[in-house]
Amino acid sequence: MLKGLDPILNADVLHALKSMGHGDDLIIADMNFPSDSIARQTVYGRLLKLENVTAGRAAEAILSLMPLDSFVPHPALRMEIVGKPDEVPPVQQEVQAAIDKAEGKPSPMGSIERFAFYEAAKQSYVVIQTGERRFYGCFILKKGVLPPEA
Repeated sequence: MLKGLDPILNADVLHALKSMGHGDDLIIADMNFPSDSIARQTVYGRLLKLENVTAGRAAEAILSLMPLDSFVPHPALRMEIVGKPDEVPPVQQEVQAAIDKAEGKPSPMGSIERFAFYEAAKQSYVVIQTGERRFYGCFILKKGVLPPEA
């Protein structure tokens, strides 16, 4: 146990977060996402897991350390529901709440069609699979920068 770190963040996830650079994408994936096969195609090259936690809880922990990119319109994207792209289910509302809390203000997620999400995930830095069993618990978070200390 370390002070100041969310206890669900394991060493592998911390290493990936530290290794990522500005503009790199992190995927939070639910249990139904083809996580392992897609993770093999990412920069990191292997699947990481935050087991037994929801997507919202994973987002909260990750965003306690990782800044979101402020240079793009939507540094966080949610996977759209097939046939209902504007519907935002509870799992996505929970992640939105974690984003807003981390940013200290409303920061609405963008959305991305399911198959476009798969392609974007292959180009990401890392895939982190959660224990989320609700459908459409998949998200892309783009890493931002920390300003110099004054």
